Amino acid sequence: MTTPTTMDNAPANEKLYLGPLATRLKGMGMTLGVLCLGAAVVWGLMLGDDMRRFMHSYLLAFTYFLSFALGGLFFVVMLHLTSSTALVVQRRLAEILTAAFPMLFVLSLGIIIPLWVGNKSLYVWSDPDAVRGDHVLEAKAGYLNAPFFAIRMLIYFTVWMVLSRYFLKRSVEQDTSGDPALSARMKKVAGPAMILYALSTAWAGFDLLMSLTPHWFSTIWGVYFFAGCAISVYCLLAIMSFALQKSGRVTKSITVEHYHDDGKMANAFTLFWAYICFSQFMLIWVANIPEETTFFRPRMFTEWKWISIAVIVLHFCVPFVGMMSRHVKRNPPLLALWCMYMLGVHLFDLYWIVMPAFSPEKIVIHPIDFLCVAGVGGLFLFGALSVAGSARLIPVRDPKLRTSLHFINQ
Repeated sequence: MTTPTTMDNAPANEKLYLGPLATRLKGMGMTLGVLCLGAAVVWGLMLGDDMRRFMHSYLLAFTYFLSFALGGLFFVVMLHLTSSTALVVQRRLAEILTAAFPMLFVLSLGIIIPLWVGNKSLYVWSDPDAVRGDHVLEAKAGYLNAPFFAIRMLIYFTVWMVLSRYFLKRSVEQDTSGDPALSARMKKVAGPAMILYALSTAWAGFDLLMSLTPHWFSTIWGVYFFAGCAISVYCLLAIMSFALQKSGRVTKSITVEHYHDDGKMANAFTLFWAYICFSQFMLIWVANIPEETTFFRPRMFTEWKWISIAVIVLHFCVPFVGMMSRHVKRNPPLLALWCMYMLGVHLFDLYWIVMPAFSPEKIVIHPIDFLCVAGVGGLFLFGALSVAGSARLIPVRDPKLRTSLHFINQ
């Protein structure tokens, strides 16, 4: 299908719909999700460990794909808030990522419901026997308990779903009406939306990941989690753009200049991630207060020290050298490969965060890890594509689109 009217700002004869391809991909995603998660659950039950292995693998996969949708929401809100024009042409791709929030909420029940019914395999603070007599956990019991955890998760997802739905609905509406007032309205909403986004994302990072080590705390943890979300979205935008163009879509709208900007931002947030990572570690190392070092001790003085070194090298040193070149950023196939690499090391980073809580002394890898990632990924794909079949792949009547189409990096 092509752009239907000359009122659109998109180039003439541009293919702007996924159409039947979205239906096929959704079917593949649902099939993969059900089969792989089903296999992971059965395997987890067979291990006879009260589902500890499965729950940690599931949390890893869930937070990984949650970071994709959160990165997409950040990108959408940021563009409206700053009136940025350079990457407006890719905004619909980020809006498609945010369409996965309802499915992610359903997937969050895989964490909330076991907690609610008394499963103690994921968070130590959910075990009354562990809390009893532990003055730190007793002091935090008013916050770290299953009912309040469930309420907070409901609040977070309500914020994310309302915001993502608002911006997506107005954006698609503008495709039809071309009303510039919609852009002004979204810009006004973007300020409060960014505040809500920042608070909910930070606290979700505290609840889902930092509370795996409940004796430990870091006020910078929410920013650390956000950095991974931001890296993810710029890498995904480059990969999605490249895949769409290989299928014959948006071949004229998205240019090497947009890929260049994606690469610059992905590289910038990689540096930001490294800065936050070092700042968190340095302050805790210098203070050397026992309860503040709980997170780092197993990751520095057991087998996990090798994973810690690998995270530094693979997540910072390698992309710092590999993605710095202008040539890489302006070569779409090469940039897409680097972005796939970055998504891989982002998962590796989350593995380093989650799995020492399951096995503090030894590095653990199990097929359930891969099944959960594939299963949650398949269902994420199904949720994200729920709007992609009928919506255009670029915001064709956004007033800033024409400028975005002619964007040139300086």
